[in-house]
Order: sequence, then structure tokens, then C-alpha cells
Amino acid sequence: MPEGDSVFRVAARLRAVLAGQVLTAAELRVPAHATAVLAGRRVLEVVPRGKHLLTRLEGGTGSEGGLTLHTHLRMDGRWAVFAPGERWTGGPPAQIRVVLGTGLGTAVGYRLPVVELLRTADEQRVVGHLGPDLLGPDWDRAEAVRRLGADPGRPLGEALLDQRNLAGIGNVYANELCYLAGVTPWTPVGELPDLDRLAARAHLLLDANRLRPGHITTGDTRRGRGNWVYDRAGRPCARCGTLVLTAQHGTPPQDRPAYWCPYCQRGPAPPGRGPGPRGRGTRR
Repeated sequence: MPEGDSVFRVAARLRAVLAGQVLTAAELRVPAHATAVLAGRRVLEVVPRGKHLLTRLEGGTGSEGGLTLHTHLRMDGRWAVFAPGERWTGGPPAQIRVVLGTGLGTAVGYRLPVVELLRTADEQRVVGHLGPDLLGPDWDRAEAVRRLGADPGRPLGEALLDQRNLAGIGNVYANELCYLAGVTPWTPVGELPDLDRLAARAHLLLDANRLRPGHITTGDTRRGRGNWVYDRAGRPCARCGTLVLTAQHGTPPQDRPAYWCPYCQRGPAPPGRGPGPRGRGTRR
């Protein structure tokens, strides 16, 4: 599932060809909305909300209000943008779920697992449950801290992935934030001495990466050096040289791979695994 900074960049690409433009082509290739007629409507804006994308359209004739196309990438979805006349190369036609065309180009949504057309007035139905958006104009750190701390016994990695606490963190940042806090992903939230610092660091990381790919957390943009522990199982920790370990965290079926350094990070090991006391990792 993409991180919030990735979705932010997707929204920017869509905005470049859609915002302020009248749709000359519009197809929703999903059963629920296959007959929707959107061509001729003006796109008002494309807004990222956590990991959700909201494409807002002006109202139609009469008293009909504005509409919002709500999409979500999840694990496999992708938006591609093509110049006028350019061949669509984002995947086979059978994978196309949405086509939105203007005089500036065409946005094509491939393998989108969520495609929903609703009244703009009803957007809260699909995004109202989300916590403060780390890249939103109304980011509220105090509210994010309050939500994170509301369940002090919950494992930190799981709490960070819960979009109801703060919106935009995926598995890369969940692992990296645990590392930067010096605790394992299974450490109860209530044992962190400074949740405010954690929330501030989360905002800083996503904001720094919102215009560049890679989810860089180390400050090093060279290939293979952008993250401290994420996807580095069996490789030495960049800070201490201890081999990075991996296991699953979260609640099935939503569990995801966790990565941690048993020397740099204090706290519980995953269930069913030895505690791995700090300072006793396999080092190089």
C-alpha cells in the first residue's frame, strides 16, 4: 500500500492535466458506475487525503450538486498520465478502471481496487474516519498525538498504520519511525516517552519526501541507503552493524513485514520469538 507522500505526488500529476479542465472523455469501467456520464463536466480539483484521492467535479444541470470520484491505490492500483495522442502503456486494457481525458492529456487508472462516485457533500462518508492528514493543509499534531495515545497498550507499529490515528503512514514509515524512536514495532504506545516528537518526525519525513520518490529517512538519497531498516533483513544496520531482523506485525489479515535492529531498538520481540536483549544481536 502506498505511503502518503506517493499519493501526494500522484495527485499533483493528475492535477496538472485535470484541474480546471472540462472532461472530453470519461469512463468508469466498474459495474456500479459504468453508465455514469461525466464528459462535459469541469474538474475543480484533485485532492489527496491520506492515501485516498478525491477528484472533484462541478455540478451538472439543474439543482444537481458537485460530484467526487473517490479512488484508492491500495497494493496494486496505479494512475498513469499520457499526453494527447500518446499510446497508453500502463498495462493491458483489461486492467483499466478509469479514463479521464481533457485537452491537456489523459489520466488512466489501472487496477484501482476502489472506484466510487459520490456527491461531494458526502465525502465524509469515505474519508471522515481518517485522522489528521500528515500532508494536509490542516495537519493537527496535537490531535494525532491524542489519537495515538488513546490506546496505550497497542503496539506502536500497528498504531502508526491505523489511518484513524494519523493519515498517510504506510509500512515503510511505520518501520522507520519505530527505528528512529529506538523501539521495536511491538512496543506499547504508552511506553514511548514523547509521542509529540514522534508525530512531529512523521510529518517532517513525509513533508521532506512529498516531491521526491524513495521515502528517504536517512538523508542519503543514494540507491540502497535511503532507509535505516525497512527491507534490509539480513543486512547490517547502517548505524551499529547488527544484522536487521524481520517478522510480521499488525493484525491478520492486515499484517505486514516488520524490520528492526535488535541492538538499536529496545522493546518486545514479535510474539513467539525470543526477546533478543539489546546489545546481543549478530554483528559484523
